[in-house]
Amino acid sequence: MSAVIKDDTRNQTLVSLRGLNKHYGDFTAVDNLDLEIQDGEFLTFLGSSGSGKSTTLSMLAGFETPSSGEILVDGQSLVSVPPHKRDIGMVFQRYSLFPHLNVRDNIGFPLAIRKLGADETRKRVEAMLKLVRLEPFAHRKPSQMSGGQQQRVAIARALVYEPRILLMDEPLGALDKKLREDLQDELRQLHRRLGITIVYVTHDQEEAMRLSQRIAIFSHGRIVGLGTGYDLYQNPPNAFVASFLGNSNFLRFTASGNGAGHFEGQPVTVRLTPGLANGQEALIMVRPEKALALTVEQAAREPLPAGWNEVTATVAELLFLGESQTCHVVTQGGTALTVKALSAAGMPMQPGDQVRVRWAVADACIYTDWAESDLSKGAGAH
Repeated sequence: MSAVIKDDTRNQTLVSLRGLNKHYGDFTAVDNLDLEIQDGEFLTFLGSSGSGKSTTLSMLAGFETPSSGEILVDGQSLVSVPPHKRDIGMVFQRYSLFPHLNVRDNIGFPLAIRKLGADETRKRVEAMLKLVRLEPFAHRKPSQMSGGQQQRVAIARALVYEPRILLMDEPLGALDKKLREDLQDELRQLHRRLGITIVYVTHDQEEAMRLSQRIAIFSHGRIVGLGTGYDLYQNPPNAFVASFLGNSNFLRFTASGNGAGHFEGQPVTVRLTPGLANGQEALIMVRPEKALALTVEQAAREPLPAGWNEVTATVAELLFLGESQTCHVVTQGGTALTVKALSAAGMPMQPGDQVRVRWAVADACIYTDWAESDLSKGAGAH
């Protein structure tokens, strides 16, 4: 496989999923899903167990048949094409290596069943061994290797026949944290060097953020958020995504005109929000690192800046987490909030202290349409 540097200016659609559905009896696993995947991008399907992400990947791979809808690659339908003819590589959480074959023969197996010539097979296998840095282990059996090394063999085997698309279903889920992070770095580098289109499934938010150019967040068989990790985190399109991706504070307020409202009887200012009617209940979402907790004395010395809100709360717990410190507070009306700050900044308060929690209007998102289940991380039903 040639080491092609991916051209990030490419914006051509390679894969199109149109009106994709998958039903198991009365259960809908994938619900009328539409998605375009760009040529050469790294796209991650992120969601909780049962959200539809792995079922969607299985339909793309050809292991599951859609109940209805279309799967197109370069405009050509794949629905009736068997998995081995789809030019798609697949890597699973379980390495699925042949225990009786050494590393070299495991990597070369897809070429053997395609009856590729011996010289070309040797050339490609050597290139893969070098790519995944396993040349010294070529003659070892899987049982003689670590989990991370075995997963690199599985990746090399999926790449050796040069598929246009690589699908990865929770491939690092069984590894410990440090090894998982090391392999995430290797996957990013592989993607940059090869320019291959990768569709990756995980339930791990941090992994999705570390790896992906775009993330598709699944819930109940649908994509409820699609974009870069930065955009989804900073400006979640709905309350579910805000709750699922990262940590969030939600404050229920009643609008008293667009741009104003009341939270637990205290006046608050909010972003101008289309459709926000007077008297309507809505949500303010503030990320913990965007909020500040000040002692009563600090707040008296530092007047509230224009464009900021402030509510009164009581400290419930302080947690020191190395580089950061987290403060859990409860407002007078019983709303639990979290404030996060760098440890170097410090939060000079103790459980039981009264504090003022502040946030900038510009740092908060407003949601007018939500369900209670949206506010519980992991809501949704691989």
